[in-house]
Amino acid sequence: MQKNFKRAGRRSAMLAAAGLAVAGCAALAVVVPAVAQQSLNATVDSADGNIEVLQIRGNVYLIGGAGANIVVSAGDEGVLMVDSGRAENTDKVLEAVKNLTMEMNKFRQPVTGFSHGGSGTVLTSYRPPKPIRFILNTSALPEHTAGNIKIADAGKTFTGGNVTGDLGDVTEGAAILAHENVLQRLTDEKMPTRGLPTESYYGGVMKLSHYFNGEGVVMYHIPNAITDGDSIVHFRTSDVIAAGDIFSFAGYPPIDIAKGGSVQGELAALNRMLEMVAPEFRSEGGTFVVPGHGRVGDTADLAYYRDMVTMIRDRVQEGIKKDKTLAQIKASKPTEDWDPRFGRNPKWTPDQFVEAVYKSLVNPPAKK
Repeated sequence: MQKNFKRAGRRSAMLAAAGLAVAGCAALAVVVPAVAQQSLNATVDSADGNIEVLQIRGNVYLIGGAGANIVVSAGDEGVLMVDSGRAENTDKVLEAVKNLTMEMNKFRQPVTGFSHGGSGTVLTSYRPPKPIRFILNTSALPEHTAGNIKIADAGKTFTGGNVTGDLGDVTEGAAILAHENVLQRLTDEKMPTRGLPTESYYGGVMKLSHYFNGEGVVMYHIPNAITDGDSIVHFRTSDVIAAGDIFSFAGYPPIDIAKGGSVQGELAALNRMLEMVAPEFRSEGGTFVVPGHGRVGDTADLAYYRDMVTMIRDRVQEGIKKDKTLAQIKASKPTEDWDPRFGRNPKWTPDQFVEAVYKSLVNPPAKK
């Protein structure tokens, strides 16, 4: 682990199906194999809709419908999850992960001969599903962290090194990783100990790196974006970024001024991701960016979102220069051009977003 890594103490005891794929993107049309998908639809649907599983690229999958989007790396070394969804959806999420890993661990062998049922018969068997080993929280928001307790309890931590199988020491419960401000926030909010990060990292724009399921997984802290504890997670070989609520197709970025968020930090985060992504030539694709809510995006989607936030910021800034009050700036509707797409979330209205932008500009966060 890197020098900026520290132990936080061990534990003592929406995405709609039609909106999951990027339009015109063949890679995202590849879903969990038919048997697994049918099983998921049969076992995890609810009155609120189905939990959906979608292969993004390689070992990286998306679980939608659990609250916030959950990104999953599933492979020979086990399961790593970015965020855990809402508490009420954890049973469905665990069932989805189990079905996914069982389908990946299925192996088939053709058998010939009359005694085995004749030519073309296929014997199918399963290896045991791999355990959930890591949960990475991109923020302290409930739709990202409330499932920590039950999902972590269902997992295992290998403490004798980054090993698989029965090697090393094994403890009950998956490791939970997050920025130290997430740990502090969840502690302040009385999250039970079993759901708190077991390992945290700290600093300004710092990173926590793992090599898991054949690729580097890097967690970057972006200060003062939505809050003061936001992280993005980059799956380097698959070239997939889990952005959390810094990027969302369900609404404007939910900047929480009281928890250290700011429009300046939000734009810095979006620009940082734009430096990391690569477009596919003359095509939608390239680096895929998974938002906190809504469909998977690519470079063009991320740039569109950044430009939208920038233009709204500029309009609010212009109102401030003209000595307009917050009420007057809201009345001028600086978000009007984008409200049909991003302004339909009753929990985070255009006026609330404008107010957060205004407060960021009037009282900018201190530079660290």
